[in-house]
Amino acid sequence: MKIAVYSGSFNPLHKGHEAIIRFLTARAGFDLVYLVVTPQNPFKDVHTLPAGEDRYKAAQEAIGRHPDLKVVAQDLELRMTPPQYTIRTLDALQEREPGNDFTLVIGADNLAGFGGWRFHERILLEYGVVVFPRKGYHRGHCRARLLKENPLYRITLLKAPLVTISSTQIREGLAAGKDMSKWLM
Repeated sequence: MKIAVYSGSFNPLHKGHEAIIRFLTARAGFDLVYLVVTPQNPFKDVHTLPAGEDRYKAAQEAIGRHPDLKVVAQDLELRMTPPQYTIRTLDALQEREPGNDFTLVIGADNLAGFGGWRFHERILLEYGVVVFPRKGYHRGHCRARLLKENPLYRITLLKAPLVTISSTQIREGLAAGKDMSKWLM
């Protein structure tokens, strides 16, 4: 089975995440999406992030409201001994499910700094990435720069619509007392 590994804080899971999941299974050729709830993004403030178990339960509830989605929430990283590097997650999935083909899902913002990820070479050679557009990031330039490092890297730029909502915008709206329910998954 071809599985997209979509990792993140998912604080909260929203319609943009849903659109990406639907695109992956309906248009990008994936059989299933593993939504991997991360304990802590190294680029985000640890003090503002709800506990991983709470976000995992919230993700399960959100997914449960959309039984047509081909997605399964995963708490693998929440149970791993730190540090939770992406390569360790991918390797653990491959070991657990050797018959499946795993590919990492990232946004163009992550592709821009991907060369700084731990063992990024292995991720790009052994698993590959599919990249969604993000406002302000030119995916083609980022891809070209990485391919200069190694032309065998597996980097697929998806021709997907730009997601314009973010978890940060939803949290800020909620903090300001706005009704953000139309954006929640």
